[in-house]
Amino acid sequence: MTTILSIETSCEHGSIALLRDAEILTRLLPVGGNTHSGSLLPAIKELLAEASLTVGALDVIAFGRGPGAFTGVRLACGVAQGLALGADLPVAAISSLEALALPYASQVDRLYCAMDARMSEVYVALFQREDAGFRPLANAACVAPDAVPLPEQGGWQGVGTAFAAYAAQLAARLGGSVTVLDATAVPHAASVARLAAQRPAAWQDAALAAPDYVRNRVALTTAERLAQGGRA
Repeated sequence: MTTILSIETSCEHGSIALLRDAEILTRLLPVGGNTHSGSLLPAIKELLAEASLTVGALDVIAFGRGPGAFTGVRLACGVAQGLALGADLPVAAISSLEALALPYASQVDRLYCAMDARMSEVYVALFQREDAGFRPLANAACVAPDAVPLPEQGGWQGVGTAFAAYAAQLAARLGGSVTVLDATAVPHAASVARLAAQRPAAWQDAALAAPDYVRNRVALTTAERLAQGGRA
């Protein structure tokens, strides 16, 4: 029996999950404000108590490594690492974009994932269906909506919050090659857990856990904010 605790806080819709073989328990974290840091550990404690488990009874702790909100990605990595080090457990660092894609593996062959990265940018990754899951076609990128990668052919389905936040720009850029399937989709901890279960060879020493920011800056410069009509 494989038992996995997973954490996904790369966006404001955070979640945790506990996977034991085919059974999974999930919890959604409060939305809005800077709430994940205050709610995450109590939620984990409650979830483990519901399952009558301790951290030491887990096989691995998985986390959404990003890309996503800097604070949320750091939080997921830090909590997973801290819990794992304390219990001498490995960690599994799972792409948040792959977690976003996973629920659609039985529905579509080609999936275009685009998450709102704020600062007028988009986190984007393209996936091709392979067996029971998806194969990424390239590394995740962070680009402006009018510079997202163009698929070589049509028939793509699009999911992710960027399709709502930058609907006009993405429609103009992608044309008819991508049909929006779900513009509200976000990564979920249940998918993080399932991906970790599929990849035991990727479990690693907790000391090696690290986020994957993709973008290496937190905020716009003053000049950039002014250029977009903001205040200094």
